[in-house]
Amino acid sequence: MAFARRFTSLTELSLPFDHRFLAPQFYQTVFSKHSLRRISTRVLNHQNPTFVLRKRQAKTRESRVFKSVELDQYLTSDDEDEMSEGFFEAIEELERMTREPSDILEEMNDRLSSRELQLVLVYFSQEGRDSWCALEVFEWLKKENKVDNETMELMVSIMCSWVKKLIEGEGDVGDVVDLLVDMDCVGLKPGFSMIEKVISMYWEMEKKEGAVMFVKEVLRRGISYEVDDGEGQKGGPTGYLAWKMMVEGNYRDAVKLVIDLRESGLKPEIYSYLIAMSAIVKELNEFAKALRKLKGFARSGLVTELDMENVELIEKYQSDLLTDGLRLSNWAIQEGSNSLYGLIHERLLAMYICAGRGLEAERQLWEMKLVGKEADGDLYDIVLAICASQKEASAISRLLSRIEVLSFLRRRKTLSWLLRGYIKGGHIGDAAETVVKMLDLGLYPEYLDRAAVLQELRKRIQQPGIVQTYINLCKRLYDASLIGPCLLYLYIKKYKLWVIKML
Repeated sequence: MAFARRFTSLTELSLPFDHRFLAPQFYQTVFSKHSLRRISTRVLNHQNPTFVLRKRQAKTRESRVFKSVELDQYLTSDDEDEMSEGFFEAIEELERMTREPSDILEEMNDRLSSRELQLVLVYFSQEGRDSWCALEVFEWLKKENKVDNETMELMVSIMCSWVKKLIEGEGDVGDVVDLLVDMDCVGLKPGFSMIEKVISMYWEMEKKEGAVMFVKEVLRRGISYEVDDGEGQKGGPTGYLAWKMMVEGNYRDAVKLVIDLRESGLKPEIYSYLIAMSAIVKELNEFAKALRKLKGFARSGLVTELDMENVELIEKYQSDLLTDGLRLSNWAIQEGSNSLYGLIHERLLAMYICAGRGLEAERQLWEMKLVGKEADGDLYDIVLAICASQKEASAISRLLSRIEVLSFLRRRKTLSWLLRGYIKGGHIGDAAETVVKMLDLGLYPEYLDRAAVLQELRKRIQQPGIVQTYINLCKRLYDASLIGPCLLYLYIKKYKLWVIKML
């Protein structure tokens, strides 16, 4: 309910990307060793190794350089002295590629320490080495239950490094997705979503189009991922990318992304529809604030009044946003479960509130009630004020039907919103009646509300019936000790006569 309650400022989905996100569950495709090798060796093919083992003769170790630009935190100055003969034999056997890596490691299992197995991973992760072998080594470690937290972090760091190099090198998004599939095939399960991590990499490198292409490729291949069912979750690749766009204020781009993917035949995750609807709410809210500021400039004479053409353009822009929101809500209802209906109607409610559509907003209040998601009392009051500004008598009557069961303070607050709605809509007679009704119930309106009604009545004192309304209201306010005695002045120009009466 926090989402709609803060519709005017709108909830900021500023969840930082870190390892708290759930790991994605990729599509389980069976790869042969040879096909896996073809995929993985595309990752890095530069002949620039940074972790070198020089040729050994007999049992004499010669000079070796242990250095990794990306992974030097896993290597220490003592590593070279700690390496056993079995380590170098394992490296040589693996590089010959005459036998399966799992067979070699199984044979030399007793001769390799945990640290040496980690350094085997580091060695084959270097540029110019066979990256497929690193994946094979990790797969064997996983099978033998030899992957501790440090080894997992090492392999995740290696994978992230490979992905980063592919993105920096303008690699095809298909290769990036292939690498993620390889990662899942060998059992690499980080404590966060690699799909979201890749999207973040594209985004941080200012390759936003690449992020869109990556998401399309993930959806095209049907790669699965875990989706939280909690309110406010980003839900998957489409939702996460839309959220990234929202963080930067690109609300229309977020909406366009989800709609374009859906209309192109792909299937975005359900929660991406809700995120796109949230983006529409934010856009409507920002648009309404800009419009209020523009009208303020017009009243102060800084800009000219809006002409009919501009008014029509404004209404069309707002209508297009609402149409997109309805389309997204229909998709969410068609593809989602009943548990999402409350969230869907809540966002529709926020959309109509920001757009100032009283009747449509009222309907969403009842729709939420029907699906078991009761709206907050403040939302009823806001919708009541909108309907009052538009003088929707039937809607006002329905919304006020609940006032009898409200507490004293809650009742006063609801009628205050009704009063402000009438004032904003220029329905000053109804506003005066609301003040009298509140006084009859012992609910004293706030000073600013009372003053606003009296001021508007004075401005319209020449209109038929306003004088009597003004006099009656002043009497009631005086009886309630809310104002002092009033003097009513009337000047008759024909007779040059002033008539003064005390109320």
